[in-house]
Amino acid sequence: MYSKGAKQAVTELLSIAGVTINGKAPWDIQVHNDDFYQRVISGGSLALGESYMEKWWDSERPDEFIAHLLSADLENIIKRNTKLKTDILLTKVLNYQTPALARKNIHMHYDIGNDVFAATLDKRLVYSCAYYKDATTLDEAQENKLELACRKLKLEPGMHVLDIGSGWGSFSKYAAENYGVKVTGVAISEEQVKYARQVCEGLPVDIKFMDYRELDQKFDRIASFGMFEHVGYKNHRIYMQTVNRCLKDDGLFLLETIGNPVTRTYIDAWVDKYIFPKSLMPSMAQMGKAIDDIFLVEDLHNFAADDYDRMMMAWHENFTKNWHSLKDRYDETFYRMWTYYLLFCTAGFREKRNVLWQFVLSKRNRPGAYISER
Repeated sequence: MYSKGAKQAVTELLSIAGVTINGKAPWDIQVHNDDFYQRVISGGSLALGESYMEKWWDSERPDEFIAHLLSADLENIIKRNTKLKTDILLTKVLNYQTPALARKNIHMHYDIGNDVFAATLDKRLVYSCAYYKDATTLDEAQENKLELACRKLKLEPGMHVLDIGSGWGSFSKYAAENYGVKVTGVAISEEQVKYARQVCEGLPVDIKFMDYRELDQKFDRIASFGMFEHVGYKNHRIYMQTVNRCLKDDGLFLLETIGNPVTRTYIDAWVDKYIFPKSLMPSMAQMGKAIDDIFLVEDLHNFAADDYDRMMMAWHENFTKNWHSLKDRYDETFYRMWTYYLLFCTAGFREKRNVLWQFVLSKRNRPGAYISER
């Protein structure tokens, strides 16, 4: 039996955010199980996401529902429970991104099946922020981003480029085909490595199944897209030291990462359990501490506020449109999990709880001036 007090509490909290239970606005929620109220009061964000996966509630626009909660700062009220406090304490003590644990964490998300990502992403399978300047489609925006990255790195034929967290090979392939460079990519997702080797076949591209900490070779340029979020704040400094060791003195390093306006050592409980285990979006303070006395910031580009929002909505549209090709291999719970993930993240960027940064870094003794690209 559900608690009337819990229902009243949730109703009052949601009303602060302009959300009505069983209301008619697109961002209102329809509750199908009255145990929802006590579950959310007790379990916070994790319970909210899990109850959606289990069809305890629905909304015409889950992204707008979550955006309303974030705008009202309700997550900080709902999340205050003993388990969260314990989880935060553990992140300060334990390193969840040792080489062995990192592979386990990456396997959970990136090896679920290339068919899911093919149904969700653009034609190149770029799994990082698109750049919509002068672009109207997802494919155009992702090509824009790859081109912009190559120009920021000042690539020239014959250079040797390292792609850390090379994913499905989109940047490695684009740089090799369009700029005449040799590329070494490293990743710890078996499915990504297998796919990237296939799409880069015949090009001067070598994709290795390797942890970044194992690298010990010099490169003219280094790039990394959407991988730093998986490094873990206890390893930020080690990551930068590794890149510094592998970058030639006159080289450039492009780092793209989702950023957090607030310094934290933990992520949302639902995202941690179901999507990106033990990941972390770094704050600018954490980034500064990591690069201090190692790199010079040549350029810092904060992408337009709506770039990630537009991309995530395009991913959501692709996934729902292509679900028919996946539903024989994945169940409805997975469908609701994946859609919730896409829309939950959309809301975070829409409300500027997360941002997207591209850094261009160099060693301090690099000769000459750096001219920024946009």
